[in-house]
Amino acid sequence: MPRRRGVLGAAALLAFALTACAPGGGGGSDAVNLKVWGWRQEDVAAYKKIFQIYEKAHPGVKVEYLPYKNTEYDTILKTGLTDSSGPDVAQLRSYGLLQPLVGAGSLVPLDGPVDKLSGFPKQILDGARGEKDGHVYGVPFALQTLHVIYNKKIFADNGIAAPTSWADMIAGFDKLSKAGVTPLANTVTDGWMLPIEQEIFGATTYGGPDYLTKMLNGSAKFTDAPWTKSLETWKSTQKYWPAQASGVSYTDAQALFTAGRAAAFPGGVWEIAGFQKANPQLDLGIFNAPPAPGAAVDKTLVPGYVDGSFGVSAKSPHKDAALDLVRWMATEEFGRVLSTELRQISAVPGVEPQDELLAQALKDYQANPSPYVTYAYFSGGTPTAWDLASEAFSDYVLGRRNPADTAAHIQRGVDQWFRPKN
Repeated sequence: MPRRRGVLGAAALLAFALTACAPGGGGGSDAVNLKVWGWRQEDVAAYKKIFQIYEKAHPGVKVEYLPYKNTEYDTILKTGLTDSSGPDVAQLRSYGLLQPLVGAGSLVPLDGPVDKLSGFPKQILDGARGEKDGHVYGVPFALQTLHVIYNKKIFADNGIAAPTSWADMIAGFDKLSKAGVTPLANTVTDGWMLPIEQEIFGATTYGGPDYLTKMLNGSAKFTDAPWTKSLETWKSTQKYWPAQASGVSYTDAQALFTAGRAAAFPGGVWEIAGFQKANPQLDLGIFNAPPAPGAAVDKTLVPGYVDGSFGVSAKSPHKDAALDLVRWMATEEFGRVLSTELRQISAVPGVEPQDELLAQALKDYQANPSPYVTYAYFSGGTPTAWDLASEAFSDYVLGRRNPADTAAHIQRGVDQWFRPKN
């Protein structure tokens, strides 16, 4: 869109241009128009409210959130970033899925221009970091944490409290089963959920962040005993899954839980808003799977990962204004309004969610953070560990693979491209 319209004298045009080029300068029909692309079509109204706050403080800037279909977004964005008609600011996938855009030179490094990024935790910035050059290419916007979400009424009606030990958890599941209640609304047919379930119940078995460090430096693998045993830990909960779980889809599992036919749902905090919208009467709680027998650590671990970030297109004709916008996205003001409007955990340090469950999820994660290994740290090449795990885990829970075969499938695929850091 044009920056300037109208017929002005030469002197007036020069004076106006100097004003309009300054971030926040100008106004009216001569505003700088920033296009922000994203993949969440359901968030249009929320982002309109969010960006109105920025526009009010920067009267020379207009910000428009333009979402595309989630499944088509990556291809559309890759093309859009090749010229100036694409986005000025783009919602970016995290970790390995970000790397093709970094490699193509499509994004502006932000760890210099956005000084507040220096205050973000390393594990948060890892979600927006170029794997080869180490630069940060986006301002992380949301943190997703993984828990067991449970129905407080069903637990209370059956005399069950949120467990503090693995034995307590299993005893509670047994009690629910005897009462005719499905303890866990797990899915099998939607393979992308299986690595999430494995992290929730198996992280303590393999050791979480300490084991990840060993994997990244080449001293541990998926095929080693700790990680292979974590599969067994996760699958040991299978008897508490829905009847005929092999045919239960993700949406089926959600429906079982929101209808009160299942007591708990292992998944991410993004589920909470949807659950309560589907059934406003639900009284929800979250707990984290306690250390399993033989666990590598003696504390509960909370898996989490960066959902995405906002980066600046290297081809943007409004690069300075775009950089100003992402600088604001690194502030607590942006983090607070995003958390409130989208009911998400903001990735901005110091932002406490107003929502009670999100606040608990963040507190638990900060106390004992653990990585989402297959998705976050082994997705920088093809095939990704996450794709391999989604496929192999499905075979595993259906009895077509044993733990060793499952782990070997992932390791063979990753070995095609992964090189240890040291």
